[in-house]
Amino acid sequence: MEIREGLLYAKSHEWVKEEGDVVTIGLTDYAQSELGDLVFVNLPEEGDSVTVGEAFGDVESVKAVSDVYSPVSGVVCEINEELLDAPESINGAPYDAWFIKVKEVSEKEELLSPSEYEAFVASEQ
Repeated sequence: MEIREGLLYAKSHEWVKEEGDVVTIGLTDYAQSELGDLVFVNLPEEGDSVTVGEAFGDVESVKAVSDVYSPVSGVVCEINEELLDAPESINGAPYDAWFIKVKEVSEKEELLSPSEYEAFVASEQ
């Protein structure tokens, strides 16, 4: 399981990268490995609002459909349209296959450092 430095992590297994006023959100390596082969991704539209702790989209694997939760509140300023055609890229490179970028961030949940997230995942197994 890869946990990258320089990112923050939500307990719902999303990663967060803060770059200035924009926050990029994706699914962690642990999450994609637990879900299995992803075959479909449902993303919000640009301009949609997202809210801390609420689902903004979902991923479908051969096993199940799972919600993807927002670790921040704000406005979607970009979606990764490549995922719509190639959801399997999340399995291959979860930290490159981001889902959405959010601007006007007004609230963030308590995010974990890489070492805190690693301990959290270990406690769940």
